Amino acid sequence: MSESSLFIHSDLLGHVPNPGFSGPGVGRSFHTIDADGLRFSGERPVSSERPILTVGDSYTYGDEVRDEEAWPAQLQRIMGRPVLNGGVTGYGFDQTVLRAEQLVDRHDPSVVIVGFITHNIQRAEMRCMWWRNKPWFAIEGDLLVLKGVPVPNRNSQARLPVHIQRRIDTALLALPPFLQHLFGYHRRAHRAGFGLEISKRLIERLARMQAERDLKVILLAQYPPDTWINRGYLNQQRRFVQALFDCAAAHGIATVDTFRRLATEPKPQDFYANAHMNARGNSMIASLLAATLPTLIK
Repeated sequence: MSESSLFIHSDLLGHVPNPGFSGPGVGRSFHTIDADGLRFSGERPVSSERPILTVGDSYTYGDEVRDEEAWPAQLQRIMGRPVLNGGVTGYGFDQTVLRAEQLVDRHDPSVVIVGFITHNIQRAEMRCMWWRNKPWFAIEGDLLVLKGVPVPNRNSQARLPVHIQRRIDTALLALPPFLQHLFGYHRRAHRAGFGLEISKRLIERLARMQAERDLKVILLAQYPPDTWINRGYLNQQRRFVQALFDCAAAHGIATVDTFRRLATEPKPQDFYANAHMNARGNSMIASLLAATLPTLIK
């Protein structure tokens, strides 16, 4: 990843947004990264309240929408207080928690919203995703142990022109998972299914951060468009979400599930662009959070 790209290498996280970047991104959207490496959410409101920090993957970051259309930016406008967009495209649940800890130290938020889709749980089983090396966790004895850091700065696509990278990505994404692994597109650290156990331990880690840092952690479940057309996929997602939410409840972490809100719509697919939510979908997430947060953080 070059210094002019949207993402740059991180020894701890694998990749992070490039501070100062401004340019096109996924789905012909426009992306602005501020000096702190956060996606721009608009001018921060003047407020005496500590900020709200949001972390997660591309659904929090806001792929396929403009800066001001991502749900953290829309939430900031609704609530009139600073909302920091710390989402990063492609992150697993492990990277999301590590980034939350890093950004909490820098920005001292009062609320941390941890967004996820269930694929993030599976990404916690990997040491490499989309040819990008990443950190990963192991359970040794009864301890969660961080592995793979410093993350090797080796991106096999870095020397290819962007248009060729995109064609290769498109072709590989269409392949079955075993072929993706064969070509080194993804590399496992754990067997399939173990990411759920890792993610539960990471929720315990979030609970410790909540207790130690005088802040409120909220776990936010989001859903990809295939949810509404594939019953088997939906059932798998609901099981994974419920398992994480049960763990969160046991450790005093609040939860927000966007499924019921979307399920009330006659055509939930209308809230999506291609693989991510469109501006309308992001507005729905922001409105749901604005209505729910006061009861969760009182």
